[in-house]
Amino acid sequence: MRTPDTLLRLAHEGLAEAGATLSPSRRYALAHLAALRSAAAVLSCRAQESRGRPTSAWVLLARVAPELTEWAQFFAAGAAKRAAAEAGIGGVVTPREADDLLRDAESFLQVVETTLLAVASR
Repeated sequence: MRTPDTLLRLAHEGLAEAGATLSPSRRYALAHLAALRSAAAVLSCRAQESRGRPTSAWVLLARVAPELTEWAQFFAAGAAKRAAAEAGIGGVVTPREADDLLRDAESFLQVVETTLLAVASR
């Protein structure tokens, strides 16, 4: 299992890569993946070993970090679009959608870092 610091570093790297790519589909997919890594950083700190049905990271994030529920719902709603973009299906993502998601993923990463810093300082 990766540490929260490693996951946050990977999220930052993913956002940098997303910002540098010209393909809207790739930018969208990379930004969404960076948000998923940000969520994984929170889950690695808060989630207990789960025994039961597998669930999405976004559902689990809302359960263990209720203050991030709106973010979880937002990114969960884009998961199918990310999968289509990763599969190379053309026209799934506009440049504007990719740019918007990149900004949203950057904001989410900042919220996650602030949340984890607050937990660590307790």
